[in-house]
Amino acid sequence: MAFSEVQKRAIEHLDGPMMVLAGPGSGKTTVITRRVRWLIESAEVNPANILVATYTKAAAMEMKERFLHLMGNKRASVNFGTLHSVCFTILKQAYHYSSANIIMEDKKFHILKEIIDEEGIALDDEADFISGVLNEISAVKGTMMSLEHYYSINCSEEVFKKIYISYQNKIKNLRLIDFDDMLLYTYELLDGREDILAAWQQKFKYILIDEFQDINLLQYMIIRLLAGKTANLFIVGDDDQSIYKFRGANPEIMLNFKNDYRKAKEVILNINYRCNKNIVEASKRVIQNNKNRYSKNLEADKKIGGPVSIKSFHNQVDEYRWLIKEINDYHQIKKIPLSQMAILFRTNMGSGLLLEKLMEYNIPFKAKDMLPNIYEHWIAKNISAYMRVAAGKGKRQDLLQIVNRPNRFISREYLKNQDVTINDLKQSYRDKDWMVKRLEQLSYDMELLKSMPPYAAINYIRFGIGYEAYLMNYANEWRMNKDDLIEILDELQERAKPFPDMESWFAHIDEYGKLIKKRFEDKKDETFDGVSLITMHSAKGLEFEVVFVIDALEGVVPHQKAVMESDIEEERRMFYVALTRAKDYLHVYYPKERFAKKTLVSRFVCEILPEEKQSAL
Repeated sequence: MAFSEVQKRAIEHLDGPMMVLAGPGSGKTTVITRRVRWLIESAEVNPANILVATYTKAAAMEMKERFLHLMGNKRASVNFGTLHSVCFTILKQAYHYSSANIIMEDKKFHILKEIIDEEGIALDDEADFISGVLNEISAVKGTMMSLEHYYSINCSEEVFKKIYISYQNKIKNLRLIDFDDMLLYTYELLDGREDILAAWQQKFKYILIDEFQDINLLQYMIIRLLAGKTANLFIVGDDDQSIYKFRGANPEIMLNFKNDYRKAKEVILNINYRCNKNIVEASKRVIQNNKNRYSKNLEADKKIGGPVSIKSFHNQVDEYRWLIKEINDYHQIKKIPLSQMAILFRTNMGSGLLLEKLMEYNIPFKAKDMLPNIYEHWIAKNISAYMRVAAGKGKRQDLLQIVNRPNRFISREYLKNQDVTINDLKQSYRDKDWMVKRLEQLSYDMELLKSMPPYAAINYIRFGIGYEAYLMNYANEWRMNKDDLIEILDELQERAKPFPDMESWFAHIDEYGKLIKKRFEDKKDETFDGVSLITMHSAKGLEFEVVFVIDALEGVVPHQKAVMESDIEEERRMFYVALTRAKDYLHVYYPKERFAKKTLVSRFVCEILPEEKQSAL
């Protein structure tokens, strides 16, 4: 295999630090595996003294398999693994940990739920809150930030501090550690014990790190300790593909690498072997609008290929119908397998209407991650509870969900019986006229809802009953994005439009849930030929012949939460990653109306075009 001059420079680098900037589809895995072979065969480095670290177990296994294949399956004791597995190996030797000491995700969730109950925290969206707080706990540890200076986005600082301390105490008492503790304890061990550090430095004389743009501060501090003064540190990554800030990834570390290692050599792998020239040029025009990045003159190996298609639609229904037509054309006319097509979107929650259309037109699809069912969201459950109570099919649990949303100050004491009704509540409050009036209004609302189709019912629950105002107050209390909650209501209402009555809507909800579970199971079948549905985050590292980027709107991508310039730059990197998943055909779609509201095309879509054509959008 012939290598370019820059690839050869990277492969044959021996001692000292080197930074390899690897653009999309530039063959970075080939460079890493060939360099390991070169170190062993040409530089006569002991394989046992080489560490190759990446971020996921799957990536580490793939790297190892590629290397063994390259070596003709000759035995070579190179250390391949994730940064976490390396740290756990160090801790095992020092503290005699075993896999039994690693806390599982379900146990973490259980402990957080326990803490929430103990603290008396009342939540509607307990699962989302726990997930958010666990991410924040991870971020605090990964950034090595003092708890005193951390500003929580899910709750007050006082509440977060209590949860964090309780969580740490509980897992320590159980002699358990999470994945962030693996890093933290390893850093403390290596930083405090020179003898142990020296032994591991002697073990890992040559360190290669893949996906370096995804590193966090704690991981970097560990790597710097292991690299020591010899600094045989070979880092590979692309600052333009750093999209995991929410996990603590810090692209500034890569951008400042040459300040920390002033003698570091630099190589740019600038040939994209994946995408055609039009896709490379379009994606370059987007990413060059980021200011905080390394400049790279990227070029395409494939000089010919189809143009990048940008298309607008009246609404999402039109957008998805056209998308389905295109999928069928590629499959039936161009004979491209469905498995070589991908639909990319900004967030999983925004994929619901798309799923319904794919099911309606019998388009086989598979999802990399479990796709959320909007009907299982706590807001949807509240809305459904209102409808069931109105239809006379509500149970105690349904009444519990609605009586204080909005707050009517009904005591749970009066809701103990399994078959309790609104009339029972009126009887319980018969000596309090103001409460009886509230309950009479609730009865009146239920009577009105009973005969409404789902679309009108949701509208009345939102504005007539005051559920939307309740959500606004809830969002303020728990530092949630109001627009995210309103979007759930908007989508629910939009998806309720075709159904004439509540009975048909509930039947659809039941069938939809079963289909989602089945389609997720289909991904386990390697032979299953279906279109891939993937978020922009999860698409990183993948490639397809045909890629559809959908709903490219302001407020979607960039997401409405992105306010700071650094957030906008991360959103642009995510869009760049999405564009560069396409090998041959790239389509970018946006609707002019979404959930019956006017939209604006994403600024990133405008950036795809040459400057003189941007005003056409």
